[in-house]
Amino acid sequence: MKPDEQFKEINLMEYAEVLWKRKWLIIIPTILISIAVGIWSFLQTPVWEVDAIIQPSKFFSQNAAGEFVEVIVAEPKQVAGQINQASYNRIIAGELNIDFRAFPVLKAENLKDTKLIRVVVRDTDTERASKILNSLFHLLKSDFDRKIDVEIKSIDTQITGQENQIKGNDLIIKDKGNAIKTKENEIKKRNNDITTKDLDIQSKGIEKDRINKGIETNKNKLKISEDRAAGILDEMKSVKGKTDEIEELLQKTLAQKTQGADAIVLLLYSNEIQQNLRYYETLDEKTSAEKITQENLHLDIRDKEEQLRQLDNQIRQVETQKDTIRTEINNIETEISVVRTEIDKTINASNTVKSDIQFLGNKKARIDFASLIKEATPSADPVAPKKKVNVLIAGFVSLVVFCCLALFLNYLKKNQSSQS
Repeated sequence: MKPDEQFKEINLMEYAEVLWKRKWLIIIPTILISIAVGIWSFLQTPVWEVDAIIQPSKFFSQNAAGEFVEVIVAEPKQVAGQINQASYNRIIAGELNIDFRAFPVLKAENLKDTKLIRVVVRDTDTERASKILNSLFHLLKSDFDRKIDVEIKSIDTQITGQENQIKGNDLIIKDKGNAIKTKENEIKKRNNDITTKDLDIQSKGIEKDRINKGIETNKNKLKISEDRAAGILDEMKSVKGKTDEIEELLQKTLAQKTQGADAIVLLLYSNEIQQNLRYYETLDEKTSAEKITQENLHLDIRDKEEQLRQLDNQIRQVETQKDTIRTEINNIETEISVVRTEIDKTINASNTVKSDIQFLGNKKARIDFASLIKEATPSADPVAPKKKVNVLIAGFVSLVVFCCLALFLNYLKKNQSSQS
C-alpha cells in the first residue's frame, strides 16, 4: 500500500471514530429537527396548483398557393410573457376584490409544438385560484376577440363591397341588355326599310313594264302610222300621175280645136282633174295628220324612255340606300356582338366576385374565438408544503451540520490538548 493511500485510510478511520463517539450529538438533534420540520409542514396551510389551457382566437387565411393557413391573433409566447410579467394581476385583483399584495403568482408557458397557453396559479384557496384563471381568460378573450371583430368587420365590409359590385354589374348587364333590345329594334326597323325599298323597287319595276309596254304599243302605232303614211304617199303619187295624164290629154284636146262633142270631153277632163286635186289635197292632209301622229308618238316614246331612265336611276338610288341600310345593320350587329361580349365579361366578373364572397364566407366561418381547452382544474394533491421532502431535506441537512459540528468539536479538543 502506498503512503498516501495509507494516510487517507487512517484519516477516514479517525473521522469515523470521532463521529461514532459523538453519535448522540448528531442523531438526537437531527431527529428533533426533522420532527420539528415535519410538525411545521403539517401545520402549514396546503397550497394547491390550479391550471388551465387557453387557445387564442384564430382564423384561416388563404396563401398564394391557395391553401388555408392558420393565423393566430396573438403569439402564444408573447401572451405567456405578458402573464409572467404580471400585466393582468392588478386588473384581476380589482375585479375579484383581492389584496394586490397577497395576489398569488401567475405563471404561463406556450406548450411545445402547439399554439396553446398553459397558465398555472398556486394558492391555498382553489376556488379563488379558479376565479383568477377564469378572470384572466375573459380578459385575454376580450383582447383576442377585439382583433377578431376587426377581422370580421373587414370581411363583412369586403362582402358588402363585393355585393354592391355584383348589384352594379347586374345594372350594367340590364342596361346593356336594354341597349341590345334597342339595337335589335333598330335592325328590325331597317329590315322593314329594306322591305319597303324592295316594294318600291318592285313597284318601279311594274311601272317600267307598263312604260315598256306603252313604248312597244307606241312603236306599233308608229309603224302602223308609217305604213299608213306610205300608203297615202303611194296613193298621192297615183293620183298625181292620173292627174298629170288627164292634164296632158286636156292639153292635147285644147290643142285640137274640136267641136261641141269635144267640149263635153274637156269639161269632163276638167272635172276629173278637179276631183283628183281635191282628193290629192285630202290625201295630203291625211299625210300631215299622220306625220303629226308620228311626231306625237316619237315624243311619247322619248318621254317614256326618259321615264325609264329616271326609274332606273331611282332603282339604283334605292339599291344604294338598301346597301347603306345593310351596312348600318352590319354595324349594329357588330355593336350588338361587342355589347354581348361586354355582358359576358361582366357576368364572368360577377361570378368571380361571387367566388370571392363565398371564399370570404368560408373564411368567416372558419374563425375560432378564444376558448378554454382545459378549464381551471386544481391538482389532485397539494403541491406545497411537501412534508416528506421537507423532513428528508431537514434530516439530511441536520445530519451534515451536526457531523461537521462533531468534527469541529473534536478538532478544538485536540488543539487544547496539544497546547496544554
